[in-house]
Amino acid sequence: MDSGKPNAAAIASTLFLVFFICMQCNAQLSSSFYDTSCPKLQSTVKKQVRTSISAERRLAGSLIRLHFHDCFVQGCDASILLDDSPTIKSEKSAPPNKNSVRGYDVIDRAKTAVEKICPGVVSCADILSIAARDATVLAGGPSWTVKLGRRDSTTTNFTQASNGLPFFRDNLQKLISDFAIKGFTIREMVALSGAHSFGQAQCFTFRDRIYNNTSDIDAGFASTRRRKCPSSGGDTKLAPLDLVTSTSFDNNYYKNIVQKKGLLETDQILLSGGSTDDIVRDYSKNPATFKRDFAAAMAKMSDLSPLTGQSGVIRRICSSLT
Repeated sequence: MDSGKPNAAAIASTLFLVFFICMQCNAQLSSSFYDTSCPKLQSTVKKQVRTSISAERRLAGSLIRLHFHDCFVQGCDASILLDDSPTIKSEKSAPPNKNSVRGYDVIDRAKTAVEKICPGVVSCADILSIAARDATVLAGGPSWTVKLGRRDSTTTNFTQASNGLPFFRDNLQKLISDFAIKGFTIREMVALSGAHSFGQAQCFTFRDRIYNNTSDIDAGFASTRRRKCPSSGGDTKLAPLDLVTSTSFDNNYYKNIVQKKGLLETDQILLSGGSTDDIVRDYSKNPATFKRDFAAAMAKMSDLSPLTGQSGVIRRICSSLT
């Protein structure tokens, strides 16, 4: 007969449930987050990234940029992966992303592979963070520990994606300010800019620099770039950000800047008599220092405003909430 008093087992069960909920509500990212629930996660993602980059080397830079464009808009929550729907205005169509950001299909394939071994467990945001690290390593760059436990956003922010990302014509102070808002030092900003060690840019983003700039651009470099980028038209024609090692992660980006061969205005402006000059020169001479600082800055970036605990969801399809 029930006495109306809870027994010890019931009390213990209730206390455990309360403790578990509180732990979830205050969950923090951890490198061991999936050690029990999905132990083969990292090897599964790496396999998909390796296969994709083997087929197209350019994707290494694309995946780092995809991760960056996600994290700088309402945090590392995979909001950039969502397609348009009746309730979603996709960040993919924002001006900095449209016909520019790539690598969505790599994340989709990795997510499909992960779902087969751990259905409904791993977020798209975590997969994107792992993929960016693996892409860097596969291109010859440094590794870093990726903390995990992010959850996926159920919203996007088209306005922030349109206006909150660095623009190829930004001046130095604007770049410094944009990164400072996200908690990055000037040195970290210069290190993260080194992601332009590989990848490509569209003609319209550097046309003014190669045709109208005579003060801080090498004449031979400008002439070479004009061959693939006409003075009008051909806006989407591509050119490598680094002519020397366009698919490898190294410090040639900074060597190029020292030689006035930065492709974008926001590249060359890092050596323009301002507070970033000495950092650029340091990285141009010390590749190990650059790689160390880049890894630390990327680890910090991947921790920007993650959704954890009961916030957000685990999307089974990265491009959709259904």
